[in-house]
Amino acid sequence: MARIWPVPGMAEVLPILQHAQAGRRERRMTGAPSETYETAVRLSRQVARDAARATIARALDAPCGFRERLVAFWSDHFTVKARNPPEAVLPEAMVTDAIRPHLSGKFADLLIAATLHPAMLVYLDQVASIGPGSPFGRRRKRGLNENLAREVVELHTMGVGAGYGQDDVRQMAELLTGLDATAAEGFVFRPNRAEPGPETVLGRRYDGEGLEPVHAVLRDLAARPETADHLSRKLAVHFVADEPDPALVAAMVQAWRDSDGTLRAVYGAMLHHPAAWGAEMRKARQPFDFIIAACRALGLDGLRLASLPDRPVQRQLIAPMALMGQRWRGPGGPDGWAEDARAWITPQGMAARIGWAMESPQRLIRDLPDPRDLAQRSLGADAGEALLWAVARAETRREGVGLLFSSPAFNRR
Repeated sequence: MARIWPVPGMAEVLPILQHAQAGRRERRMTGAPSETYETAVRLSRQVARDAARATIARALDAPCGFRERLVAFWSDHFTVKARNPPEAVLPEAMVTDAIRPHLSGKFADLLIAATLHPAMLVYLDQVASIGPGSPFGRRRKRGLNENLAREVVELHTMGVGAGYGQDDVRQMAELLTGLDATAAEGFVFRPNRAEPGPETVLGRRYDGEGLEPVHAVLRDLAARPETADHLSRKLAVHFVADEPDPALVAAMVQAWRDSDGTLRAVYGAMLHHPAAWGAEMRKARQPFDFIIAACRALGLDGLRLASLPDRPVQRQLIAPMALMGQRWRGPGGPDGWAEDARAWITPQGMAARIGWAMESPQRLIRDLPDPRDLAQRSLGADAGEALLWAVARAETRREGVGLLFSSPAFNRR
């Protein structure tokens, strides 16, 4: 599907960022608006819109929806956001370059790719982190920024309060100095900004030149038992239940350790565990999942999506997600979207879902299916007699489909 629905990586994104940088220089020199900059902004936004469409098309057409859901999970785990209009393309490039290639391999490889990606370095201000004792730091009187170091330890690997201290975060921040990203080059390592000397993180000493100690500390963090515990539970919470069975999490942790952090093995342990397949639907569908599930049920595919102009895609898919509480690539902070059902099943969120269910399906496909057949195909035994009775007695297919997609059964999984 990557050939059919391509999403650009950094190689394709860099020219846009270079044009934006040139436009900023023009603005500073002339004191007037720069057409070069505005062109870069328009292009960045269009590429980001096209990438969003391609991402939705992949989710619609995927023979195995689980893979695309994994992409969404890890994209959220390693959250990055655009900080200004020309950077709108960066989150999409991160998914292409760092997330998709490492989806089923070693977590350590995924961690390194995500941590060193320009989108992450820019979003968490690593580009402004300078070793105080480095030649550049001594000359410019610049210092550390601990954002990336803290999030790598606290969010991306070990978890909050998992046995590390402030000194570990600071030493980690010093170890990461030298990592930079520019519009001209993308990722770059700058030795003159790196803090000299060894650093000690969680009792281990790291020394050396270039990226070697950075890779070493990331691999060690990936291998820690706290990381296996934290991420196994996070996967179970996302895919199975807000409060997953401890036996399920334990099986995933064991698979993590037995496979040296091979994600495919961890997914397998989750999918083959009986606790993952209870009859009760224990998760609220997040807005993206809800809209994709509804569109797949309706038979909307990537080709039909490709035939729609930008405005209907934005109005019927992207904007409604935001009204439901999930702005595209826009979580509130680096910890990503909430998992708790209470974050999604709210009066405002449900009003937006009901509004979408009643109006958008008829705008996305030409002929709505019979609501009763649609309920049986999309929910099976979970439809329930009361829901089947209600949709069968709706005055129009539009209302019947709206009742189905508004139902508690369809909004949970």
